[in-house]
Amino acid sequence: MNGTNSDGAATDLLAGTLHGRPRAILRAIALAVLRPLLSLRLIGVEGVPLDGPLLVASNHLSNADPIILEAVFPRPLFFLGKAELFGNPVFRWVLRRFGGIPLERGTADLSAIRRARAVLEQGIALGIYPEGVRSRTVALVKGLPGAGLIAMQSGSPVLPVAIYGTEFFPVNGELPPRRPKALPRGVTVRFGSPIRIPERVDGKRVTADEATHLIMVRIAELLPERYHGVYAKGIKEETILAERVHS
Repeated sequence: MNGTNSDGAATDLLAGTLHGRPRAILRAIALAVLRPLLSLRLIGVEGVPLDGPLLVASNHLSNADPIILEAVFPRPLFFLGKAELFGNPVFRWVLRRFGGIPLERGTADLSAIRRARAVLEQGIALGIYPEGVRSRTVALVKGLPGAGLIAMQSGSPVLPVAIYGTEFFPVNGELPPRRPKALPRGVTVRFGSPIRIPERVDGKRVTADEATHLIMVRIAELLPERYHGVYAKGIKEETILAERVHS
């Protein structure tokens, strides 16, 4: 899988990262530990495409989310992560081994976007949190246009993913919320079906914001109602439209 660097020379973005048999062995060990430890439930993982470009878009509740998603994903998964993490040399070394890409939040980080596109062009899966930050209320917040922009520019299918239960972990630097009695214990990772962002709808070109909205609604559909947040209305509109189509 070759791309090009700034000098036009061929580069293999998997080089120096954990992939192939070593990753498969590490994943098997991680799952053997995490399933009983976290009461981990995986839904739809068998439907994840095992090759080709794939933009993996997930909600974000905990600092543990990237670790869990990386561990359960059935193929190498690069990730866009906040640039501050790469300032620590130990973290930087670990993140590089898993294909971490530093992203300057709050800016139009063109370097990160170019790197993300190169990853997808090489047929590697790329993880992204469209919200840009952890939700401190557990409910979804408005997604940023970056996810939609990358999806449109790359033409890659988008895999919506929902993760929940991690918000109760004491790993966010603050006291975690109490788990409601009605909620089952454990962590759930639910994979949806890949979608493609259309170039036009009703003759109008789809914007990056609209593309992100579509991605976020698909993520919301995978989550229990308490997590829907600002996309509850989007789900309702999608349901009404589907009923009209099938009536």
